[in-house]
Amino acid sequence: MTIHVPATSANLGPGFDTLGIAIELENKVTITKSKFFSLSIKGEGSDRKRFKNNNLFVHIFYKIYTQLNQRRDNFRFKFFNEIPISRGLGSSSAIITSAVAAAYYLHNKETDKNIIVNKSLSFENHPDNIAPAVHGGFTVSIVENEKVYTQKKNIPDFLRAVVVIPRHPMSTAKSRNILPKEYNIKDIVYNVSRSSFLTATILNENWELLRIASKDKLHQDMRMSSMKELYSVQKCALENGALMSTLSGSGSSFFNMVYKDDVKNIVNTLKIQFPHFRIESFAFNNIGLKVNF
Repeated sequence: MTIHVPATSANLGPGFDTLGIAIELENKVTITKSKFFSLSIKGEGSDRKRFKNNNLFVHIFYKIYTQLNQRRDNFRFKFFNEIPISRGLGSSSAIITSAVAAAYYLHNKETDKNIIVNKSLSFENHPDNIAPAVHGGFTVSIVENEKVYTQKKNIPDFLRAVVVIPRHPMSTAKSRNILPKEYNIKDIVYNVSRSSFLTATILNENWELLRIASKDKLHQDMRMSSMKELYSVQKCALENGALMSTLSGSGSSFFNMVYKDDVKNIVNTLKIQFPHFRIESFAFNNIGLKVNF
């Protein structure tokens, strides 16, 4: 069995812990029955011993697999990772959702994706990354009584994601700790209005309104302050035709939605201005997590 799961960009500006989108950049893991347990990693994380010695995927997989099957079988796990680690592109959610999916699909090949999302919530306590990782496309998700409810919109092919990936990571935990414990009502209303408007804008495909819809007052500036070049990245992207430019998750990557025809100009301009950053363009992923047997 091989599981493919895409990278994701969460928040999208004002949609804190709620909005997310899937990008055509993936991790995959191949699982085969074996006499002995074995694990190999290629790509991102292959040089980190702790990913082999204390592997999050394996921990989650066996926790669920033994619950479902009342036994612990041996498997060979082969990981092929393309999603950068700790860069705000959903690497943790990709691990969690694919581990949950692996356990469930080995137990029942007809497993519903909603089961995967809801089980993943117990390992990732907000759905902004796990929902698009599993369902693909643009997702709006809420949690009610510990259950995830998601609305999805496929992204048309004439749009692309241009992602700016710094060399330095940002810890999600540390990034959350710098945020205030309380917000004033004016800023909350500002974000609620932009998040709602952004959702309507994407659902109605009014792409030219994304620039004003994607503004935020709750988290972006505070997180970007630890890597001030990100302000210049955002300014440069918007000045050169990006429809929206937002911190990807908690950072450090920056997500830009652009028209396909504008990709070359925006990518080249960003590469000239920020030669020490990795600049990539990707199609959007409307399928989400998929399993091949």
